[in-house]
Order: sequence, then structure tokens, then C-alpha cells
Amino acid sequence: MAARVLVSVLLAAVFTGDVDSKKAVFTFPEFPYKETIKNEMAFHEFESACEQSSSCRHMTGITRVRCLRECISPSCYHDIYQTDQLEEGEIDVRLNSFKGCFVQRATRTRP
Repeated sequence: MAARVLVSVLLAAVFTGDVDSKKAVFTFPEFPYKETIKNEMAFHEFESACEQSSSCRHMTGITRVRCLRECISPSCYHDIYQTDQLEEGEIDVRLNSFKGCFVQRATRTRP
């Protein structure tokens, strides 16, 4: 079961020096991810296949990233990104949760 994690994004804190008054709260499902060679290889294997797929190959920028993530795991993409799409220039703080979801669901389907 995925836990909820609260991530605070600080807006304009560097410029104003006032960290507390400029917060935007962002929540998303958190899936624990252990960065192992096996997990990274599995993720990159799916990512490479999706990069070569006809559906994502012609895209660029953030639309390509979105397409690749959805191709890698449609259910994880839906759970983590569907309600708040990645935007150009956004630092993707959800990637490790996405990888954790991917690993969790990929190992569930293996015998």
C-alpha cells in the first residue's frame, strides 16, 4: 500500500528570505524505491523499449518524458502523474516513487 508523502515546494524563499510565508503543498503517492543494479536495469530496459516505440519516438521535451513514463507503467503513471502532469522545467520529485511503483508492480506479475 502506498503511503502519502508531503513535499513542500518553497516559492521565492531565496529572494525574500521568508521561507514560511511562500509554501505550496504538494502531495502524491509514495512507493519506496531501493536503487539496486537489478531495479535500475529493469527500469532502463522498459525505458529503452518505450523510447523505440512508435508512440513516443517522435516526441520531444516534456511530452516525450510523459509518454515514456506512461509507456513504462500505465498504472503507476496514472497513480502518480495523472492528476498533476509534469511541466517543462519542473524538477521531478516523483521519479523515485514512480520507479518504486514500477518495481513493486513488475515483481507482482512474475511467477
